[in-house]
Amino acid sequence: MNHMASKRSKPPITHDRRKAPTFEMAVQLCPHQGLAANIAAAFGLFVPEYDAIRAEHASALKRMAEAFDGALNDKATVMHFQRIVGALIGSAAGAGRFYSDKVSEARAATARAADGGDDEHGTPIGLESKAERAREFAADMAMQAYALLAAAHGAVDAFKDLTGDDWKAYEAPAETRVQKKAASAQIGAFAD
Repeated sequence: MNHMASKRSKPPITHDRRKAPTFEMAVQLCPHQGLAANIAAAFGLFVPEYDAIRAEHASALKRMAEAFDGALNDKATVMHFQRIVGALIGSAAGAGRFYSDKVSEARAATARAADGGDDEHGTPIGLESKAERAREFAADMAMQAYALLAAAHGAVDAFKDLTGDDWKAYEAPAETRVQKKAASAQIGAFAD
């Protein structure tokens, strides 16, 4: 399974949560193939089939476009699929953030457990500790984020095929933002 997210180092993630997510942001937030394989092996989990998920989502978007059968002009097609792809990328980025948060929580719980502070009276025999549950939950979230990244990747592929352009997050023109800011300041002038 070779894909663009297979090997990379992860820089610290400091994305502005207010900015529209990009595919590159989702790639940084979600586990890559090697990490997903390591996590799956450590926790006895199934690694989602990245390439299959990617191909199915690309195919699904293309089928959606065909279903319009000429009902949308080129501009409407771009706008419609820009939003759909944006939703899939947003889902992957959100899952990647959630996964990162759960890894941090699992690390903290494991450190507490190592210091003897996991459970006040210890864990009954046969039951998982809080730290173990936190690690397992983080591992499950890794697999989900990896699968959602594959879906977003397929959507980005389909957008390029459908429109001939690379997908970019929609941003209101700077002029519109300035106009809104000016309007807000003008309306504020009427306040007592």
